[in-house]
Amino acid sequence: MPGRWRWQPDMHPARKLLSLLFLILMGTELTQVLPTNPEESWQVYSSAQDSEGRCICTVVAPQQTMCSRDARTKQLRQLLEKVQNMSQSIEVLDRRTQRDLQYVEKMENQMKGLESKFKQVEESHKQHLARQFKAIKAKMDELRPLIPVLEEYKADAKLVLQFKEEVQNLTSVLNELQEEIGAYDYDELQSRVSNLEERLRACMQKLACGKLTGISDPVTVKTSGSRFGSWMTDPLAPEGDNRVWYMDGYHNNRFVREYKSMVDFMNTDNFTSHRLPHPWSGTGQVVYNGSIYFNKFQSHIIIRFDLKTETILKTRSLDYAGYNNMYHYAWGGHSDIDLMVDESGLWAVYATNQNAGNIVVSRLDPVSLQTLQTWNTSYPKRSAGEAFIICGTLYVTNGYSGGTKVHYAYQTNASTYEYIDIPFQNKYSHISMLDYNPKDRALYAWNNGHQILYNVTLFHVIRSDEL
Repeated sequence: MPGRWRWQPDMHPARKLLSLLFLILMGTELTQVLPTNPEESWQVYSSAQDSEGRCICTVVAPQQTMCSRDARTKQLRQLLEKVQNMSQSIEVLDRRTQRDLQYVEKMENQMKGLESKFKQVEESHKQHLARQFKAIKAKMDELRPLIPVLEEYKADAKLVLQFKEEVQNLTSVLNELQEEIGAYDYDELQSRVSNLEERLRACMQKLACGKLTGISDPVTVKTSGSRFGSWMTDPLAPEGDNRVWYMDGYHNNRFVREYKSMVDFMNTDNFTSHRLPHPWSGTGQVVYNGSIYFNKFQSHIIIRFDLKTETILKTRSLDYAGYNNMYHYAWGGHSDIDLMVDESGLWAVYATNQNAGNIVVSRLDPVSLQTLQTWNTSYPKRSAGEAFIICGTLYVTNGYSGGTKVHYAYQTNASTYEYIDIPFQNKYSHISMLDYNPKDRALYAWNNGHQILYNVTLFHVIRSDEL
């Protein structure tokens, strides 16, 4: 909304309140205001951004005597705290959108350059080999359908920017809200705040998910352990919990290392050791919400083990799943059952005789380990190098050594598949573990005794009518 936001006295009360809450949610700038009577009013101050670029504000409550006289003041303070938390979330959304927009603009420039080359070849095709001409034309035909998607994505980024521009004077809005709070029922106000919170959560979930379009060059975090193993962080760990979990080998081992942080993992050998009740099989373990999930060696049993209490919380058989090197990945290593997580929860990837040794994907309840839903694919598990799931889509690599690429994708939300071509660098020539972490939006890999990270690029479109 261009210009400064102005209060409209004749606005309908319900719309007035909704506008006020929306401005509070999206606000990023605060200026100091001196109320007429500081003892009976909220005071809002601005401050500099923190190290992560977030706006930090201070809200000073009225005197205790005033709060005790009016219970609505306490309720308002609770609502304001919730709105401030949502404001921080929209900042995260904006940063992610801007980062992905840079990728879109880069891709758009590449397309324009390719189109220019195509025109040059077309104008002087007699001077070029027919093979070169056909290759460029085929590439243009492949990229041309992406142009409408790029334009739509750019519009989404502009929408997030408009959210921020609509907030011009948050302090005056807070004062107006303080004056108007007595005119409305608290339950109605709470309902409106909850509605805005749900819209924001839905928007951020849509932004987090998308179709895999690229994998970055690898970052070697550490060189340690044997040729095979797994390592990870917990995508549901609370704020400030940055522990790294490390498991060396693919069988006949039951010791899990816990490092306090990624920095400790990179620079030291200081760790805490946890002993599992049974050895694991393969490298398909995951740590999720404080528990480690693993396949018990030489069985199709899945175990959920609490890392804090060091007790087994749940054990369940994965019916018909092959085990003990019956349907492993191409590299072997008892990798019959691969557990993984994405934005929606816990998954198991395996194969069965009933599906002719082809990959089966099952979504599991992380508490009971019950199978919630299962999809049978037509991709032979023994031909797969490794696999991971992003936003409910299974991605499979064509191998584990040498030149490697992601070339098969199965969408569980539509029960369809496609062959794709997304190359990535197999730096140390032997990948024995490749898992996605939805919190980091990164792939964790174990590559021939090296612990590796890859960033991923996801394509997603958020339309204004979905907000």
